[in-house]
Parts: sequence; C-alpha cells; structure tokens
Amino acid sequence: MNGPATPGPREQSATARMDGSDRGISVVLAGGGTAGHIEPAMAVADALVALDPDVRITALGTHRGLETKLVPERGFDLRLITPVPFPRKPTGDLLRLPLRVQQAVRETRAVLDGVGADVVIGFGGYVALPAYLAARRGSGARGGRRRAVPVVIHEANATAGWANRVGARTARRVLSAVPDPGLGRVEVVGVPVRHAITTLDRAALRSEARAHFGFSDDDRVLLVFGGSQGAQSINRAVSGAAEALAAAGISVLHAHGPKNVLDLAPSAPGTPPYVAVPYLSRMDLAYAAADLAICRSGAMTVAEVSAVGLPAIYVPLPIGNGEQRLNALPVVEAGGGLVVDDADLTPAFVASTVSGLMSDDQRLAAMTSAAALAGHRDAAQRVAEVALAIARETRAAAR
Repeated sequence: MNGPATPGPREQSATARMDGSDRGISVVLAGGGTAGHIEPAMAVADALVALDPDVRITALGTHRGLETKLVPERGFDLRLITPVPFPRKPTGDLLRLPLRVQQAVRETRAVLDGVGADVVIGFGGYVALPAYLAARRGSGARGGRRRAVPVVIHEANATAGWANRVGARTARRVLSAVPDPGLGRVEVVGVPVRHAITTLDRAALRSEARAHFGFSDDDRVLLVFGGSQGAQSINRAVSGAAEALAAAGISVLHAHGPKNVLDLAPSAPGTPPYVAVPYLSRMDLAYAAADLAICRSGAMTVAEVSAVGLPAIYVPLPIGNGEQRLNALPVVEAGGGLVVDDADLTPAFVASTVSGLMSDDQRLAAMTSAAALAGHRDAAQRVAEVALAIARETRAAAR
C-alpha cells in the first residue's frame, strides 16, 4: 500500500499555521532497527491510511536498520536520525551516549516540527527514545515554547525494553500485547499484524498453497522456520528427524535461512516431500499450506502464527531475558501450542511430538481453534484508532 502523495508547494506553505489544521493528521512512527519493531509500525501505518486516507505518515529510522529497505517498499516517508544503541558493557561508547542522544533528539525535533506532527506512535528500539524525548515541550528555534506532541506507546514484547520504560512515564496512552510488560497500567490490544495475514483464510487458500510448494491436498504438512535468518538448532533437530517424519507420513516445508544448508539424504520415491528453501517470500501461502509449525517465539512470530490460527511448537531463543518464552505463554496456556526449550529440541523430540500431534486429528483441531482465539486480528486498527483520536483531540484543544 502506498502512502499519501508528496504535498505540492501550496500545501507545503500551509505548515506555517501552528496547529496544521488545514492539512491531514500528521503521524510520526518511531520503531526502527529490527523487523520486530518495523513490522508492527508498518501494520499500523496501513491501518491509519485505511481509517483516514488524508493522514500523513512519517517513519523515523537510522541508516543501520531494516527500515531503510522495508519502509520505502511500503510507500511511506522515512527520515533518518543518529542511532543511539545502548551499550551493554561499560566502554567508550557509553561515555559518548549522552552526546549521541542529544544529537538524535535535536534531529527528531526538526522532523516533528517539519511535518507538523500531531502524534507520535512509538514501538521501542533505537529511534524510540529520541522520539519520546523530542516530543516533550521545549524551546523552539527562536526562543519560544514548542508545543508538546502527544505520544502513544505500543509494547509488543512480554518484557518491555528500556526505551519504552522511559517513554511510558509521559505517554498519553500505553498499549501492549500482554497485560503486564512492566510499564504499569496498559491497555491490551495484541501485536499489530499486516492486513494480508489478519485476513488470511487458511482453509480457502489451502489447495492453492499446497500446490505452490509441491504438496498434495491430503498431505500432512509441518512448517519450520526460525526467522529471516533461520535458526541452526531448529534446522539440526528437524532435518535430523527427516527420515522418521517421512516414515510417519509427514511432509515438511522448511525455511532454513539464506546462510544455512541442511544435511538431508535424498528422499526415497513415494515418500512425503521435504521441501527445503532458504527463505519464504510468501508466508501467507506457507501458513495456509501447514497443519503445524515449529518456530521461534518472537513477538511478531507469535502474533502472526496465532492470528492465522496455526498451532505451533514454540522454541524460545535461548538468550536474552527470557521474553520469548513469555511471548508464547498466552497462546500455550490457551491450548494453541506447546513450548520447548532450545536445548530439549532434539530429532527424537521432533519425531515423537510431531508424529503424535499430526496423528491426533481431534487434538490438532482443538489446538487450531485455540490458537485462533488467542490471536488479535484487530490490533493494528485499535492502535491507529487511539492515535487518530488523540491527534484530533489535540488539534481541537489548540484552536
């Protein structure tokens, strides 16, 4: 979906008005760095345009992040600021951090002023903290008082990062994927997911999806993926169970990552296919083709898999502060999936667990229903509605 066309000179001159009321609502999205921050932001951007075609959307990012590719591809305006990653160890970078933050805040204030921002929606990550600080009231270029820009925060993870913890102290509204991410009182809306996923009808698309990957309509299909780069421990465990899965009549669609190679023996004639690909560009078809998934449990992965109602075996990344396990727990507790530690994911576990689930039609159907109920298909629209309402209230109060 493309964003609004670039305004002409006559429209641009209208920014001289302080409230910007003669132009469309201006929304600044702060969520660069990783796909886990960018994808929710882009889902909200699409929802904003659907709700208000006149909305003006600006995304903040840095030259380091995936936003330099993903945001322009979606047709939205991208403005780059100085990256301010927080050093995890006491190094020289830590001493330079205050100056970098100050520079990024100045750059962000210039963006907010330039686009006449009515509201900032922050999703955490490197660009979020400068956006939160820049949105506060401060001195303008000529010594006057700059108006504060209201902030809406969305936290996708079960444990909030430091940027959102700082921003939540002054944010107008704090929205979250889970009830208690460590930000105090929040409104649970789920994780914003792109429209192509939230509207996916797996049953209607199943025959086309299976033909696309070379499966038969009556195949039992296991989908395996570990994020855009793959996951070596998942790759080893599932590929190591290939012979046992084939013997159980289970086909496999495995996205192993562009830098990884699977050690697979040639399939015997007449056995269920094991389709190994570096990357899946059509995740909608992959979800529609599958009966069960094995995957990591990043916030976006859990959100998409549950939104389409696909039961899954979640394998949390074994580093960090354990947030990936927490991301999966609501779906697991609802009955829509299982969780297994990375160290416990062995070929034997894959063979026995997947075979057991795939041969139990009643349990698999119950897990499918539970996964769908645990998902949040309207999260992007709810975030967009909150942001637009706050922006309009702010404009009305300024008149």
